[in-house]
Amino acid sequence: MEVAGGGVAPIRAPYLTSKEQFHAYLKAERESRNQENNQHDGEEDSSSNDQTEPPAKQMKLDGGDQVRKQGSQEEVVKEEEKKPQERKRARGQNKSRPCMKPNHYEKDRLCQSVIQECAEKCYFGSQCRFLHDVGEYMAVKPSDLGDSCVLFKTFGKCIYGVTCRFARAHLGEDYRNIINEDLVKQWEGKPLVRNSLSKELQQRLRKKKVCFDKSSKYLSHLGKPSSAGNVGNKAAGNSTGEKRMTTCTAAKGNVEGVEVKPPGEEAPECVSVSEKGEAPESVVLQSSCLADASKDSTPKTIGPVTDEDVIKLRACEKKRLDIQGKLYLAPLTTCGNLPFRRICKRFGADVTCGEMAVCTNLLQGQSSEWALLKRHYTEDLFGVQLEGAFPDTMTRCAELLNQTIEMDFVDINVGCPIDLVYKKGGGCALMNRSNKFEQIVRGMNSVLDVPLTVKIRTGVQEKVNLAHKVIPNIRKWGASMVTLHGRSREQRYTKVADWEYIAECAKLASPMPLFGNGDILSYEDANRAMQTGVSGIMIARGALIKPWIFTEAKEQRHWDISSNERLDILKDFTNYGLEHWGSDTQGVEKTRKFMLEWLSFLCRYIPTGLLEYLPQKINERPPYYMGRDYLETLMASQNVDDWIKISEMLLGPVPANFTFLPKHKANSYR
Repeated sequence: MEVAGGGVAPIRAPYLTSKEQFHAYLKAERESRNQENNQHDGEEDSSSNDQTEPPAKQMKLDGGDQVRKQGSQEEVVKEEEKKPQERKRARGQNKSRPCMKPNHYEKDRLCQSVIQECAEKCYFGSQCRFLHDVGEYMAVKPSDLGDSCVLFKTFGKCIYGVTCRFARAHLGEDYRNIINEDLVKQWEGKPLVRNSLSKELQQRLRKKKVCFDKSSKYLSHLGKPSSAGNVGNKAAGNSTGEKRMTTCTAAKGNVEGVEVKPPGEEAPECVSVSEKGEAPESVVLQSSCLADASKDSTPKTIGPVTDEDVIKLRACEKKRLDIQGKLYLAPLTTCGNLPFRRICKRFGADVTCGEMAVCTNLLQGQSSEWALLKRHYTEDLFGVQLEGAFPDTMTRCAELLNQTIEMDFVDINVGCPIDLVYKKGGGCALMNRSNKFEQIVRGMNSVLDVPLTVKIRTGVQEKVNLAHKVIPNIRKWGASMVTLHGRSREQRYTKVADWEYIAECAKLASPMPLFGNGDILSYEDANRAMQTGVSGIMIARGALIKPWIFTEAKEQRHWDISSNERLDILKDFTNYGLEHWGSDTQGVEKTRKFMLEWLSFLCRYIPTGLLEYLPQKINERPPYYMGRDYLETLMASQNVDDWIKISEMLLGPVPANFTFLPKHKANSYR
């Protein structure tokens, strides 16, 4: 296997430059543009408050040469050059990076009741810690970022009212929110984003009052009965003598769930999970968790009864996952958010998948984890990816999602290499835990009405491949598809993907479809991957570096995309982000954060017109080069300050004391 980090991208000689010349050019251009802006704006910039003008920009406007203390990437690079032995250890994530919480962006926030123009309905009354005086809030509110609000322009109403950072587009007299009734009617009854977590379900999950009948039935058969007859099953969380009982737990067994009472004692009320699309009022209530199998009485139900209520679907009757030859956007942690998936969908991605969600967090009703399951209405083939280490939590989570959200398939993450997951037995570790792996796959498959897929790596250790041994078992256990990333856990991204091994595994997987994943950055890479005999390809880093790769693959061409076109893509991402996360200060800064994470990958793209020969390889290190214009050069910078500058072009100045470090260190370039 070749070492990926040794190559340098072949850029034409006229465009090559040195590091000093590169940064000197950007600095000179930035200063000249600042001077032009100052001439147009007069003295407004110098008198702006700290909320709207970051310290770094203040220093530049004052003619200083200093940069922000924590945001300078150049200082980090210089320190690494002095200590080359430390550079080799830089891998994985920036775990100690600074993080600004949303409540740090605004000290004085407006009460939601006032934003929705119903101040008299504030539940906290005089004890409310938020502002109720709109005039007082407007006096300290950061200045607006523009004259056009994407929410008002698209849907006819901005739900963020006066807190919107584009509020002048839809505020009337006395700060009243203007509503375009015609646009509102057009979108009435059309949910844009599905799979949201309702408050009612969240409360039941937190109180562990959700029943998992199918899961309990499966888990009760995992343990072997002992001579005593009452030795409990660790995975199932109930004893063999109590198999008839339905557990109300949402986590591992009795440890985190509700204690199972013996037949003589009173049991807590148990609520079945609501079906997809049903209102909370249609939830079926059960009097207790005890299910006496000896009773012949027919259970009472609400609504029509179908054969699916009493007859389990056979494998051949399940909905099929027909994605042969389609382009699959990989589930990408942090960067694979809903706005990014919309960008890729627009460029031609056929299949999308949500970010990796931890099953235990979903069962606990964590809003941040459920947000990873949200699906935009344009995602016609959408799946969710779950991570877990034990059959009880994974099976219960699968049953929960099967009844509460809309999805076309569920994917098990058996490829995550990070220590936090691996040391708990999840991710790649499952490849060495065949018994638990089998129980998870069989259990999830037994409770799901949609296909189950599995994503794996070649193995854990660099020179010890396991996939060829695991894949036949995955097929036997009932999975509908497997995706193979052509690297081991130890390799991470320091080696090229082993497509020869992927080809061998594709033959072993037949007739089960196998998708290949690794090092696809051009349509030529995609063509070579398809020639190995895989059923399709999954694209991960390639989509982060150039999301238009889906267009190139379908049109079989290299796209020499201009810097203005790339900026338009970022503008679309900004609009999608403001729709998804909000147009108030918190929403703007969350959009900025995820944009900066994405820019840490986008900067690796080398324009096609600058290359000596095509195509660009994903693990070739881009040298310093000058673009064909200022914007193209700015987008090529790997300096955090330049990424922040791009974000300011779209989202206005960053808040005071703003700092950013990317989540991933991208050690394939080191």
